[in-house]
Amino acid sequence: MSGVSDTTIRHPIFARWYVRCSAGMEREVGPLRARLLAGLRGRVLEIGPGNGPTFPHYPATVTEVVAVEPEPYLRRHAQAAAARAPVPVEVRAGVAGALPAGDGEFDAAVTCGVLCSVPDQAAALAELRRVLRPGGELRFLEHVRAPGGAKARVQRALDATRLWPALAGGCRCARDTVAAIRAAGFRVADLEQTAVGAAWLPANPQVLGVAHRDGG
Repeated sequence: MSGVSDTTIRHPIFARWYVRCSAGMEREVGPLRARLLAGLRGRVLEIGPGNGPTFPHYPATVTEVVAVEPEPYLRRHAQAAAARAPVPVEVRAGVAGALPAGDGEFDAAVTCGVLCSVPDQAAALAELRRVLRPGGELRFLEHVRAPGGAKARVQRALDATRLWPALAGGCRCARDTVAAIRAAGFRVADLEQTAVGAAWLPANPQVLGVAHRDGG
């Protein structure tokens, strides 16, 4: 198990905004979450669950979810949501770059709107690969860098400011997340581009995908 030197990342303004707005956002995002989780089986690790909007969508074939949330305010809300979930959910404190889990412990891992905001994306993906068994799945619903043009320039400009990441919970708009997933040793088996909200928003486009941890 990796050592965890710090299990807390605080975004107090963003966390409270997210909790207030998440119910409204789920009218659009909820069906995507359901598609993301469909067919999952066994033990599942979810990083950055926020206040737990994914929890109602886990299918009965999932035996346990371990959800790792570093933000204290969101974690308290996630614990309340876990009590209402249709499958067993344990919410733990922890950070994506040093997951509180053993090697090969999980059959699948889930990220939903979190790989944009982890401080070190490569470290988080390396940890996800470590805790998955060989052949395990990574399911992801993430916003990614636009393919080019003015939108990509706006995303890079926002990332270069201190204001956008501070207001948006550490979000970086211009990350090439699919390339990072491949570079971490995952084989991307399925990928679909979508959008949440207006197409011009910096947190678009979004990708819904499945990747597999190959090898030892």
